[in-house]
Amino acid sequence: MEQLLAVSEIFFSIQGESTYGGRPCIFIRLAGCNLRCDWCDTEYAQEGDRGRESSVDEIVATIGAYPCNLVEITGGEPLLQEGTLPLLKRLLAKGYQLLMETNGTIDLRPVDRRVTKVVDVKCPSSGHADAFHMENLSCLTSRDEVKFVIANREDYDFAGDFLKRHLAGTTSPVLFSPASPEMEPQDLAQWILDDGLPVRLQLQLHRLIWGKARGV
Repeated sequence: MEQLLAVSEIFFSIQGESTYGGRPCIFIRLAGCNLRCDWCDTEYAQEGDRGRESSVDEIVATIGAYPCNLVEITGGEPLLQEGTLPLLKRLLAKGYQLLMETNGTIDLRPVDRRVTKVVDVKCPSSGHADAFHMENLSCLTSRDEVKFVIANREDYDFAGDFLKRHLAGTTSPVLFSPASPEMEPQDLAQWILDDGLPVRLQLQLHRLIWGKARGV
């Protein structure tokens, strides 16, 4: 029997985050998350039972209507669902370029290395600063990216320390994203400049274009 996935929404938009920012992208947002970050901007996708059950075939058919080859699997937390790995396998077989955003708390070893993983490391303001699965660092490749959402100076110092201790010398891009509206982008930019950190300041491009609208 085919594994069904709980899908919160599927939509076609401009990629707003990561080094792929600005590119057209199909988003498959899966429902259900094992964390409850204080600044979460997709609370509607936290509960798995609020998603619509869909088969891999149905998902593939839906995204096939969009004129785009770049697909992001996001959530929620995609790796909570057993059907995510078969979905990734099917999409890769069909030639899609895949991104997957994950909160870093679940073992990444089963994820195909052709998938670009955007891995969150949760800072103190999230309420889950100790949630990251440290063994996942060994799964990172040059195509993967590490993201910190930063709401205050404590978060910034935490992220900077993590960078120096665990990410120095890696080829994975490191993204510092200001939590909105808690963190002013100008302040975060200045801290990065003052310390000369080798990171990318990441603004949520989709919010600059459409505000807080959902599914855009």
